[in-house]
Amino acid sequence: MSALILIVFLGAAVVAMPIAHALLVAALSAAAYSDKVPLDLLVQQMVAQVQSFPLIAIPFFMLTGTLMMGGRLGVALVGVLSALIGRFHGGPAQVGVLSSTLFGGVSGSAVADASAIGSLLIPWHQRLGYPAAFSAATLASAATIDILIPPSIPMILFALSSNASIASLFVAGVLPGLLMCGGFMSACWWVGRRRNFPRDTSPFDRAAFLRHLAYASPAVLLPVLIIIFLRFGIATPTEVAVLSTLYAGVVSAVIYRDLGWRRLHDAVVHAGLATGVVLLVIMPSAAIGWLLTFDQMPQGIAAWVQANVHSPWLVILLMNLLMLFLGMFIDLPAAVLLLTPVFVPLAQSIGMDMTQLGIMMVVNLAIGLYTPPVGTTLLITSALAKVKVGETVRELGPFYLVAFAVLFLVSYVPASILR
Repeated sequence: MSALILIVFLGAAVVAMPIAHALLVAALSAAAYSDKVPLDLLVQQMVAQVQSFPLIAIPFFMLTGTLMMGGRLGVALVGVLSALIGRFHGGPAQVGVLSSTLFGGVSGSAVADASAIGSLLIPWHQRLGYPAAFSAATLASAATIDILIPPSIPMILFALSSNASIASLFVAGVLPGLLMCGGFMSACWWVGRRRNFPRDTSPFDRAAFLRHLAYASPAVLLPVLIIIFLRFGIATPTEVAVLSTLYAGVVSAVIYRDLGWRRLHDAVVHAGLATGVVLLVIMPSAAIGWLLTFDQMPQGIAAWVQANVHSPWLVILLMNLLMLFLGMFIDLPAAVLLLTPVFVPLAQSIGMDMTQLGIMMVVNLAIGLYTPPVGTTLLITSALAKVKVGETVRELGPFYLVAFAVLFLVSYVPASILR
């Protein structure tokens, strides 16, 4: 049955069927093939998975991101960062990295980050005379910091599948996210200096910088509040999601005064549609996960690895290689939901903590978001910059090196993950 699921899913993916539909067809095909799995029980598994209380956090975090970055705040955030570092080598690209890092503390979605920050910064880069392909590469890779800095929707999905603590995952993602940010900024500086990219040469205006900083401070404050609330147990992740949405609404209405009924309506619709897409992936993924467990495939893989691979570092390497390969073809939410039931027994067999496994999986699969052939952020930023995907990929080399270095740390150096 496991082999049939794999064959049907790969066949559906090859003919360009949407991932959610391909997963559903694979699950139904396996259930129809087996005489031991009633279809009504399969439907119950699909519905039960989306009745989880922690999932309520997803639409609220998405709504928070839309409210905070859809108005004047995004422009103010870019203004303060460009005034701060825009004059240095690779400064405009570093602005994109920092913007994504700060936006990561608001939305939790790399795709939302690539769309919002990309549409804001790519025209600015083009006015400065920046290479369009490098601009697209910078923002495609930097957008994935969004899913490491809490809140993070993939971390919520991993916790849902592994029974790990969402709060622990959120706190653990902070240091890898900051390391990724620092590494990407260093890569931008190095490339900018080596290739003498244009910079913002306007003189530093201290008054304008302080004005922009004060104006953008609510966005900078929100991720700090999220970490404090989670780290000290003041609120659960779901409660934090609701509070962050309330915070974003009050800030937009009272401080920025750009929250009208039309914009609120659009933000709610956008969050609802984005949540629907995620749930559409969760339901068939849950069915396949249950079928694979019923077929004892995860236990079988764990037993095979224990019998044939005796070094924990080699087990971690095999998991990383498999995730890197699948991440190039499968969307991150679906990959998390499909691979978690398989990797949890493997991680337990070598004594790996679930929090470390979750961070390793998110960092690993995030690389797939800007890796061809179906990297989502890669396609978005290339389209915004109006360049071919191949041109963007040729500029991604330094960012891949940074990402692999961070992946090595979270995989083999547990101290790189906050507890």
